[in-house]
Amino acid sequence: MTDRQFSLLIDGQPHSGAGSFDVVNPATGEPFARCPKADEALLNQAVAAARAAFPAWAARPAPERAALVERLADGIEARAGELAGLLTAEQGKPLDQAMYEVMGATFVLRAFAAMRVEDKVLRDEGGNQVIEHRTPLGVVAAIMPWNFPIILLMNKLGPALVTGNTMVAKPAPTTPLTTLAIGEIARDILPPGVLNIICDENDLGAALTSHSDVAKVAFTGSTATGIKVMQSGAAGLKRMTLELGGNDAAIVLDDVDPVEAARKIYGGAMANAGQICVAIKRAYVPAQMYDAFCDELARLARDAVVDDGDKQGAQIGPVQNRMQFDKIRALLDHARANGTILAGGTPLDRPGYFIPPTIVRDLDDDAPLVREEQFGPVLPVMRYDNIEEVIARANDSEHGLGGSVWGRDLSRATAVARQVNSGTVWVNQYLAIDANIPFRGAKMSGIGSELGEAGLHEYTQAHVINAVAFEAG
Repeated sequence: MTDRQFSLLIDGQPHSGAGSFDVVNPATGEPFARCPKADEALLNQAVAAARAAFPAWAARPAPERAALVERLADGIEARAGELAGLLTAEQGKPLDQAMYEVMGATFVLRAFAAMRVEDKVLRDEGGNQVIEHRTPLGVVAAIMPWNFPIILLMNKLGPALVTGNTMVAKPAPTTPLTTLAIGEIARDILPPGVLNIICDENDLGAALTSHSDVAKVAFTGSTATGIKVMQSGAAGLKRMTLELGGNDAAIVLDDVDPVEAARKIYGGAMANAGQICVAIKRAYVPAQMYDAFCDELARLARDAVVDDGDKQGAQIGPVQNRMQFDKIRALLDHARANGTILAGGTPLDRPGYFIPPTIVRDLDDDAPLVREEQFGPVLPVMRYDNIEEVIARANDSEHGLGGSVWGRDLSRATAVARQVNSGTVWVNQYLAIDANIPFRGAKMSGIGSELGEAGLHEYTQAHVINAVAFEAG
């Protein structure tokens, strides 16, 4: 166990919490640190601090708020090595990928710091001027998942603070420590109460999302939990941004080399051990290319280095927690009985939650591994015969977060992408997420936007001023 002490952040001050709980290193399955735990009284203190800080923060000129967000990015970058190591310990991803997340978080903050909410003139003619302007909402509750705890916080913190809101952030209980470390940095930069951080063991979510002084909830996580969050906030008609689960389909067209396509799709499926909301979770390949495509995926999977993310050369780390590990094992058991496992398929015989990259073929579309979001390093591959058929199969899902189409004829591939019912569809690329481009889900994959100007506007209330000259008579 580390001797390092972590603290909650409430009203600009460190707080030891009302208790504590273990944080497990998924590479060992053993606790390595203790995290302070809030209770409902501390949650209320955090919300009260955010509410008290809101008027002065909202009144501060936007360039000043943006400059402090820039300083926060600088502070994170200055401690990037420390944060990356801590991220690997609590989340499991290899150290180079952890560093990529930390630096990506600074990019997100700087991108939002460069954005401004400007008045929009809707009409200015005939003596009638109509202007839309935007104001901050108030206290934002931000709830993050365990797969990308740093960058998904910044996706919320950046636009919230730049537009003049204050925040209470609650990280996932299995990955709370990097968020608390960022709180240490923020404590010396942001005014007290602007950012507050509390931790729990999944027992304070409803109290936070239903709190009468919370104006908006920004949540990233599973669809099932997102529904509960929406229900919790419904009584107060809270503004919601919900970025939820996905079951993203990759459609391979018949004009690409199957080996080259397999190499690209493998990376989109296995990054972060497949624990990405927009990871490729099912692939559809023309029948005549099916065997070659599957064989190359299997080769890549067998050659992958699966190890503790802290070890040099590790390419794929462990699954982040025991619950997810057990879920993936159950999906693999069904796949083994109903399909053909070409590589992987069995957890490694060692401590920790290690599942090697797994490629499965010959499954039906109604198999759980195809229908459900596996959120792990497992990829089912299905064959198809014609474009109309595969588009229908790709769209036959309650989810609609991301997707991809792979083809040499760009216009043809783009035409197929237009028919995929997802918030984002990439063509010949994957995970091309940019802080300046909006990211949103369709169907059961979410409500509202993150990133881009649309994501910035999610943290504001639009007001329309419709004015004409006063005339006597």
